Amino acid sequence: LQRMLSIAVEVDKSPNCSSCKIADVIFPFILNIPLRSQREAFINTMESQLLRCKVLDLLFQHSCYVPTTLPLSLAKILYFLSHSSVLLQYQDETATWQKWDEMLQYLSLLLMSYQNVILAFPLAEHLRSSLNDRMDLMIQKAKPKLQDGDDISHLDIEVKIEEFISRMQQVLGQPFPLQIMEKLCMFR
Repeated sequence: LQRMLSIAVEVDKSPNCSSCKIADVIFPFILNIPLRSQREAFINTMESQLLRCKVLDLLFQHSCYVPTTLPLSLAKILYFLSHSSVLLQYQDETATWQKWDEMLQYLSLLLMSYQNVILAFPLAEHLRSSLNDRMDLMIQKAKPKLQDGDDISHLDIEVKIEEFISRMQQVLGQPFPLQIMEKLCMFR
């Protein structure tokens, strides 16, 4: 399935458009996966970084009380950090901190996938372009186009992480488990 989804994104003239369409179709199915391990297996095995970005973007938009109209960018990922609730309404019976842990796991995965789509190694940096255009862009050594929201500062990151920590302290009312602190450090 993952290979077929990856090919479906790649063969389209506009991988960005096809990944949006495919993400829209599979998103309702992801919402109905009851176990975290099953959700993680599905999302972690996605071969298309671009499709993974789109699916995770939909997941976080779904979990925000106030969805944003920002294009996928570093600023939008920070927005998700400070505005997302626990991700899925239909989750297995787990402790509240584990639901937040899952949210941080997916947020880190979104960040890594986004970096692979935009900034990473030469073969991946033009994933939003068609295969033919991508070859031309690589030959020209064209730099990938960054979004307006990709220009964030260390202060922006620290402010959003502090907002997240205070929000979690209100919800949990106890010291954070070590796993949460490790994921926050990794995200930072």
